[in-house]
Amino acid sequence: MNDAVRTSDELEAALRAIGAERYHIHHPFHRLLHDGKLTRGQIQAWALNRYYYQASIPAKDATLMARLPTAQERREWRRRIEDHDGDGSSPGGIERWLKLAEGVGLDRGVVESAALILPETRFAVDAYVHFVRDRTLLEAVASSLTELFSPTIIAERVSGMLAHYDFITEDTLAYFTPRLTQAPQDSDWALAYVKAHADTAEKQEAALAALRFKCDVLWCQLDGLYFAYVAPGMIPPGAFVPEASA
Repeated sequence: MNDAVRTSDELEAALRAIGAERYHIHHPFHRLLHDGKLTRGQIQAWALNRYYYQASIPAKDATLMARLPTAQERREWRRRIEDHDGDGSSPGGIERWLKLAEGVGLDRGVVESAALILPETRFAVDAYVHFVRDRTLLEAVASSLTELFSPTIIAERVSGMLAHYDFITEDTLAYFTPRLTQAPQDSDWALAYVKAHADTAEKQEAALAALRFKCDVLWCQLDGLYFAYVAPGMIPPGAFVPEASA
Protein backbone atom coordinates (compact mmCIF):
# COMPACT_ATOMS: atom_id res chain seq x y z
CA MET A 1 0.00 0.00 0.00
CA ASN A 2 1.21 3.50 -0.85
CA ASP A 3 1.49 5.49 2.41
CA ALA A 4 2.03 8.83 0.66
CA VAL A 5 -0.93 10.97 -0.28
CA ARG A 6 -0.95 11.51 -4.03
CA THR A 7 -1.59 14.92 -5.50
CA SER A 8 -4.82 15.32 -7.44
CA ASP A 9 -2.96 14.91 -10.73
CA GLU A 10 -1.08 11.86 -9.46
CA LEU A 11 -4.31 10.22 -8.36
CA GLU A 12 -5.89 10.83 -11.75
CA ALA A 13 -2.81 9.41 -13.47
CA ALA A 14 -2.98 6.28 -11.29
CA LEU A 15 -6.67 5.83 -12.12
CA ARG A 16 -6.01 6.21 -15.84
CA ALA A 17 -3.12 3.75 -15.63
CA ILE A 18 -5.53 1.12 -14.34
CA GLY A 19 -7.70 1.60 -17.41
CA ALA A 20 -4.71 1.44 -19.73
CA GLU A 21 -3.76 -1.93 -18.25
CA ARG A 22 -7.05 -3.56 -17.32
CA TYR A 23 -9.90 -2.17 -19.43
CA HIS A 24 -11.66 -4.79 -21.51
CA ILE A 25 -10.72 -3.12 -24.79
CA HIS A 26 -7.72 -5.47 -24.54
CA HIS A 27 -9.80 -8.64 -24.09
CA PRO A 28 -9.54 -11.26 -26.87
CA PHE A 29 -13.34 -11.39 -27.22
CA HIS A 30 -13.51 -7.65 -27.90
CA ARG A 31 -10.71 -7.95 -30.42
CA LEU A 32 -12.60 -10.71 -32.25
CA LEU A 33 -15.79 -8.62 -32.20
CA HIS A 34 -14.05 -5.54 -33.52
CA ASP A 35 -12.08 -7.41 -36.18
CA GLY A 36 -15.10 -9.19 -37.67
CA LYS A 37 -14.06 -12.64 -36.50
CA LEU A 38 -17.26 -13.64 -34.65
CA THR A 39 -20.26 -15.48 -36.03
CA ARG A 40 -23.75 -14.06 -35.79
CA GLY A 41 -24.50 -16.56 -33.02
CA GLN A 42 -21.50 -15.38 -31.00
CA ILE A 43 -22.62 -11.77 -31.38
CA GLN A 44 -26.09 -12.78 -30.25
CA ALA A 45 -24.58 -14.36 -27.15
CA TRP A 46 -22.72 -11.11 -26.45
CA ALA A 47 -25.82 -8.95 -26.92
CA LEU A 48 -27.98 -11.21 -24.76
CA ASN A 49 -25.51 -11.38 -21.88
CA ARG A 50 -24.56 -7.71 -22.03
CA TYR A 51 -28.22 -6.78 -21.64
CA TYR A 52 -28.17 -8.09 -18.07
CA TYR A 53 -25.38 -5.64 -17.28
CA GLN A 54 -27.15 -2.76 -19.01
CA ALA A 55 -30.45 -3.47 -17.24
CA SER A 56 -28.75 -3.63 -13.85
CA ILE A 57 -27.07 -0.23 -14.13
CA PRO A 58 -30.12 1.85 -13.09
CA ALA A 59 -30.66 -0.34 -10.02
CA LYS A 60 -27.01 0.13 -9.11
CA ASP A 61 -27.27 3.87 -9.66
CA ALA A 62 -30.44 4.16 -7.59
CA THR A 63 -28.72 2.66 -4.55
CA LEU A 64 -25.80 5.04 -4.99
CA MET A 65 -28.01 8.09 -5.52
CA ALA A 66 -29.89 7.37 -2.30
CA ARG A 67 -26.63 7.71 -0.36
CA LEU A 68 -25.58 11.08 -1.79
CA PRO A 69 -26.05 13.76 0.87
CA THR A 70 -27.11 16.78 -1.20
CA ALA A 71 -29.91 17.49 -3.66
CA GLN A 72 -27.39 18.77 -6.20
CA GLU A 73 -25.42 15.52 -6.07
CA ARG A 74 -28.57 13.42 -6.29
CA ARG A 75 -29.75 15.39 -9.33
CA GLU A 76 -26.39 14.76 -10.96
CA TRP A 77 -26.59 11.03 -10.41
CA ARG A 78 -30.30 10.83 -11.29
CA ARG A 79 -29.41 11.83 -14.85
CA ARG A 80 -27.61 8.49 -15.20
CA ILE A 81 -30.79 6.62 -14.31
CA GLU A 82 -32.80 8.60 -16.85
CA ASP A 83 -30.13 7.97 -19.48
CA HIS A 84 -30.68 4.22 -19.08
CA ASP A 85 -34.37 4.01 -18.17
CA GLY A 86 -35.56 6.89 -20.32
CA ASP A 87 -37.62 9.80 -19.03
CA GLY A 88 -41.05 8.65 -20.22
CA SER A 89 -40.94 10.76 -23.37
CA SER A 90 -37.92 9.23 -25.12
CA PRO A 91 -36.29 5.79 -24.90
CA GLY A 92 -33.23 5.24 -22.75
CA GLY A 93 -30.24 3.01 -23.09
CA ILE A 94 -32.02 -0.16 -22.01
CA GLU A 95 -34.60 0.20 -24.76
CA ARG A 96 -31.88 0.95 -27.31
CA TRP A 97 -29.99 -2.17 -26.21
CA LEU A 98 -33.12 -4.25 -26.73
CA LYS A 99 -33.30 -2.82 -30.25
CA LEU A 100 -29.68 -3.89 -30.75
CA ALA A 101 -30.53 -7.39 -29.56
CA GLU A 102 -33.50 -7.58 -31.91
CA GLY A 103 -31.32 -6.24 -34.70
CA VAL A 104 -28.95 -9.20 -34.40
CA GLY A 105 -31.86 -11.67 -34.42
CA LEU A 106 -32.80 -12.19 -30.78
CA ASP A 107 -36.29 -12.29 -29.29
CA ARG A 108 -36.95 -9.33 -26.99
CA GLY A 109 -38.76 -11.40 -24.39
CA VAL A 110 -35.94 -13.93 -24.18
CA VAL A 111 -33.40 -11.16 -23.70
CA GLU A 112 -35.44 -9.35 -21.04
CA SER A 113 -36.00 -12.54 -19.08
CA ALA A 114 -32.25 -13.05 -18.52
CA ALA A 115 -33.07 -16.75 -18.34
CA LEU A 116 -30.33 -17.78 -20.78
CA ILE A 117 -27.39 -15.69 -19.57
CA LEU A 118 -24.12 -17.24 -18.49
CA PRO A 119 -23.47 -17.81 -14.78
CA GLU A 120 -20.32 -15.68 -15.13
CA THR A 121 -22.47 -12.80 -16.34
CA ARG A 122 -24.93 -13.11 -13.48
CA PHE A 123 -22.24 -13.47 -10.80
CA ALA A 124 -20.13 -10.56 -12.11
CA VAL A 125 -23.01 -8.13 -12.57
CA ASP A 126 -24.64 -9.00 -9.26
CA ALA A 127 -21.27 -8.58 -7.53
CA TYR A 128 -21.02 -5.07 -9.00
CA VAL A 129 -24.51 -4.10 -7.83
CA HIS A 130 -23.73 -5.41 -4.35
CA PHE A 131 -20.36 -3.63 -4.30
CA VAL A 132 -21.97 -0.26 -4.98
CA ARG A 133 -24.65 -0.93 -2.37
CA ASP A 134 -22.33 -2.15 0.39
CA ARG A 135 -19.01 -0.33 0.07
CA THR A 136 -18.23 3.28 0.94
CA LEU A 137 -19.72 6.04 -1.18
CA LEU A 138 -16.25 6.96 -2.43
CA GLU A 139 -15.61 3.40 -3.58
CA ALA A 140 -19.04 3.25 -5.23
CA VAL A 141 -18.38 6.42 -7.22
CA ALA A 142 -14.83 5.36 -8.09
CA SER A 143 -16.07 2.06 -9.49
CA SER A 144 -17.97 4.00 -12.16
CA LEU A 145 -14.77 5.49 -13.57
CA THR A 146 -14.47 2.86 -16.29
CA GLU A 147 -16.54 5.44 -18.16
CA LEU A 148 -13.31 7.40 -18.55
CA PHE A 149 -12.26 4.79 -21.09
CA SER A 150 -15.58 3.89 -22.73
CA PRO A 151 -15.59 6.37 -25.65
CA THR A 152 -12.54 4.65 -27.14
CA ILE A 153 -14.02 1.16 -26.95
CA ILE A 154 -17.37 2.42 -28.27
CA ALA A 155 -15.71 4.02 -31.28
CA GLU A 156 -13.76 0.82 -31.98
CA ARG A 157 -16.80 -1.39 -31.51
CA VAL A 158 -19.08 0.63 -33.78
CA SER A 159 -16.57 1.10 -36.59
CA GLY A 160 -15.50 -2.54 -36.51
CA MET A 161 -19.00 -3.99 -36.43
CA LEU A 162 -20.25 -1.75 -39.24
CA ALA A 163 -17.22 -2.60 -41.35
CA HIS A 164 -17.27 -6.36 -40.89
CA TYR A 165 -20.85 -7.60 -40.35
CA ASP A 166 -23.38 -7.12 -43.13
CA PHE A 167 -26.32 -7.74 -40.76
CA ILE A 168 -25.29 -4.81 -38.55
CA THR A 169 -26.60 -1.33 -39.37
CA GLU A 170 -26.23 2.09 -37.80
CA ASP A 171 -29.76 1.72 -36.45
CA THR A 172 -28.75 -1.55 -34.78
CA LEU A 173 -25.95 0.24 -32.96
CA ALA A 174 -27.97 3.34 -32.02
CA TYR A 175 -27.40 2.54 -28.34
CA PHE A 176 -23.84 3.76 -28.56
CA THR A 177 -24.31 7.22 -30.09
CA PRO A 178 -25.62 8.98 -26.94
CA ARG A 179 -23.01 7.22 -24.80
CA LEU A 180 -20.24 9.10 -26.61
CA THR A 181 -21.44 12.28 -24.88
CA GLN A 182 -23.11 10.82 -21.77
CA ALA A 183 -20.10 8.82 -20.59
CA PRO A 184 -17.61 11.75 -20.61
CA GLN A 185 -20.12 13.96 -18.79
CA ASP A 186 -20.66 11.28 -16.16
CA SER A 187 -16.98 10.45 -15.75
CA ASP A 188 -15.95 14.11 -15.47
CA TRP A 189 -18.24 14.54 -12.46
CA ALA A 190 -17.26 11.23 -10.87
CA LEU A 191 -13.54 11.92 -11.34
CA ALA A 192 -13.87 15.33 -9.72
CA TYR A 193 -15.77 13.73 -6.82
CA VAL A 194 -13.10 11.09 -6.28
CA LYS A 195 -10.25 13.60 -6.46
CA ALA A 196 -12.01 15.84 -3.93
CA HIS A 197 -12.97 13.11 -1.45
CA ALA A 198 -9.99 10.73 -1.65
CA ASP A 199 -7.96 12.95 0.66
CA THR A 200 -5.93 10.33 2.51
CA ALA A 201 -3.64 7.58 1.27
CA GLU A 202 -6.08 4.97 2.54
CA LYS A 203 -9.01 6.50 0.67
CA GLN A 204 -6.96 6.84 -2.48
CA GLU A 205 -5.97 3.19 -2.37
CA ALA A 206 -9.62 2.25 -1.83
CA ALA A 207 -10.65 4.28 -4.88
CA LEU A 208 -7.96 2.65 -7.01
CA ALA A 209 -9.00 -0.81 -5.81
CA ALA A 210 -12.64 -0.01 -6.64
CA LEU A 211 -11.71 0.83 -10.22
CA ARG A 212 -9.66 -2.36 -10.51
CA PHE A 213 -12.67 -4.30 -9.26
CA LYS A 214 -14.93 -2.73 -11.89
CA CYS A 215 -12.44 -3.53 -14.63
CA ASP A 216 -12.45 -7.12 -13.37
CA VAL A 217 -16.26 -7.17 -13.56
CA LEU A 218 -16.18 -6.19 -17.22
CA TRP A 219 -13.28 -8.52 -18.03
CA CYS A 220 -14.95 -11.47 -16.31
CA GLN A 221 -18.05 -11.09 -18.45
CA LEU A 222 -15.99 -11.41 -21.61
CA ASP A 223 -14.07 -14.33 -20.11
CA GLY A 224 -17.38 -16.15 -19.75
CA LEU A 225 -18.38 -15.39 -23.34
CA TYR A 226 -15.00 -16.49 -24.71
CA PHE A 227 -14.98 -19.75 -22.75
CA ALA A 228 -18.56 -20.65 -23.71
CA TYR A 229 -18.78 -19.44 -27.29
CA VAL A 230 -15.23 -19.26 -28.68
CA ALA A 231 -12.79 -21.66 -27.02
CA PRO A 232 -13.12 -24.29 -25.76
CA GLY A 233 -16.81 -23.69 -26.52
CA MET A 234 -18.24 -25.19 -23.34
CA ILE A 235 -21.73 -23.71 -23.02
CA PRO A 236 -23.08 -24.39 -19.51
CA PRO A 237 -26.47 -26.04 -18.98
CA GLY A 238 -29.36 -23.64 -19.38
CA ALA A 239 -27.40 -20.96 -21.24
CA PHE A 240 -28.12 -19.58 -24.71
CA VAL A 241 -27.20 -21.90 -27.56
CA PRO A 242 -26.83 -20.21 -30.97
CA GLU A 243 -28.50 -21.82 -33.93
CA ALA A 244 -26.11 -23.79 -36.11
CA SER A 245 -26.60 -21.35 -39.01
CA ALA A 246 -26.13 -18.23 -36.91
